[in-house]
Amino acid sequence: MYFFLNYLALSDLFYTSTVTPKLMTDLLMEKKAISYKNCMTQLFTAHFFGGGIEVLILTRMAYDHYVAICKPLHYAIIMNRQRRHSILIASCAEGLLHSLCLFLLEIVLSFCGPNEIDHCFCDVYPLLKLACTDTHKIGFFVIANSGLMGLVLFVVLMASYILILYNVHTYSAESCHKTLSTCSSHITVIILFFALVIFVYIRPATTLPEDKVFMLFYTIIVPMLNPLIYTLRNMEMKIFIRRVWCNKTFWEGRLMT
Repeated sequence: MYFFLNYLALSDLFYTSTVTPKLMTDLLMEKKAISYKNCMTQLFTAHFFGGGIEVLILTRMAYDHYVAICKPLHYAIIMNRQRRHSILIASCAEGLLHSLCLFLLEIVLSFCGPNEIDHCFCDVYPLLKLACTDTHKIGFFVIANSGLMGLVLFVVLMASYILILYNVHTYSAESCHKTLSTCSSHITVIILFFALVIFVYIRPATTLPEDKVFMLFYTIIVPMLNPLIYTLRNMEMKIFIRRVWCNKTFWEGRLMT
């Protein structure tokens, strides 16, 4: 699990870096502008790291949990080093294909003035509103490429965890507790991320005022919460935080006396 968590954290870091610095700069500047080249780069990188790699790593982590919990004796054979690296490479390749398709669809469009994006960053639907040509077919492709794909993966992930819980319901109470402790953090991250992505991309090519708020959640807040969610589910980290907190309380008491 920690192998995939390392690359999930790295993906989150790059994902937020494509949006947050520019967003913070715009908050401090009176004139908020972005060049066409930088806009297309932001579109590609955001969907590569967030809509591609992160989504697919979360999906592979569910499979990793399934093997570890339901087939523990075969885990070392099934999830060997070669298999883990192959899964990671496949996730990067699929993420590249996903973002490249959206990038090519946008780059061939011609845009009419005024080129004002009613959004916090260069995303697919706000850019389609600026196009001079008919974008209905492209909108349906975006639904299939992003919204429908996210919905299918979400259903598969939830079904996989239902299967895991069904397989362990005959185990001891301690085993069930360990399973819930292992899976609950991942399920929380999946629900937070996929629910927002599905809401934004499953509908036709329209933008709503609420999209800006949801964008902040799935591009900044959710990646920021991921390390916290996984860290607080780790028993060793819980013990370490408790020890630090107890030592802090002890020294504060000594200073007061």
